[in-house]
Amino acid sequence: MYVHFDGYPDSKLPLLLAAYRHRFAGDLEAMAQHLIDDVEHGWDELGTDLLDGAPATLRRALTGGAEYPSRQITDVVNADGSPAERELITQDGTDELEWAYVLHPHGIEVIALQAYDRGPVVAWDTDPRGRITANPGAWHPDSAAPIVAPRTAPRLSTTASAAASAPRKAARR
Repeated sequence: MYVHFDGYPDSKLPLLLAAYRHRFAGDLEAMAQHLIDDVEHGWDELGTDLLDGAPATLRRALTGGAEYPSRQITDVVNADGSPAERELITQDGTDELEWAYVLHPHGIEVIALQAYDRGPVVAWDTDPRGRITANPGAWHPDSAAPIVAPRTAPRLSTTASAAASAPRKAARR
């Protein structure tokens, strides 16, 4: 399915990974139905409604608190003014497209179309808060996806003794 606005993986992949887990509860068929089958022409933009059901902290981490709806492309007409039919995008029809996403049962394949004809598959359980590069050369099909897992702060033990956390006095001679 075609997405017009900002199809780069650093913005779209987190939405798709989180949507699979939360909005669609791991139901790939339901996700494909929504994103592909139920759309007349394509998407102008994928929005934060894909994060419905996601925890508020994840929504904020992915969007910075911004909320915007997905928008379908509407009112598509041919040069003669007649309504356009939905077109199937094939490998031959991707000349001006930069990125493609292929939904697989085990993950989402991310293809940098200007560089490769296939790409690495990002597992569905990948943390969508990871740092994702949009550099097409980094998405080599025979390499791991260029995603750096998010850093998490180490947990402090709640059973640490007061002596261990108290400041130490300088030793006197």
